[in-house]
Amino acid sequence: MSESPLLPPLPHAPEVLIECPRFSFVKRRADGSVDFVSPVPCPYNYGSIPGLMSGDGDPLDAVVLGSRLSRGQCVRVEVVAVLGFVDSGMPDPKVICAAQPMSGLERAGLEAFFRVYAFFKRGLHLVRGNSTDTRFTGWLPVPRAAEATVRPAP
Repeated sequence: MSESPLLPPLPHAPEVLIECPRFSFVKRRADGSVDFVSPVPCPYNYGSIPGLMSGDGDPLDAVVLGSRLSRGQCVRVEVVAVLGFVDSGMPDPKVICAAQPMSGLERAGLEAFFRVYAFFKRGLHLVRGNSTDTRFTGWLPVPRAAEATVRPAP
């Protein structure tokens, strides 16, 4: 299953709202409610891109690589990749943002993290009685939005 047709076009550097700072155990939704409590801390800043929706009907998830950011902070960071993910049977891609290109080690770390994350989310969905089809699906192409061209005034 390929989620790329369901991804909206992405700006080069979207604004990301941080919902779960790096090393947090609690993943919150954009409204502040608790979505998931992890047995291990999240090694990334996790949030969403306000105004862009994912296939699951929630704001499009984003991961911001780099140092720890504050919950509620909005940052504008370049899109470097898109990670394919299915959560409870619904496409739920993760937009990866960073100030510089991803290294091979960062790429491998993201894959490992989201495979483990999927394992724990499947357990949570099983307890909640939801579909347990939750998994990392690979790397997706980045659908780019047409960037506005600024023309000098005549």
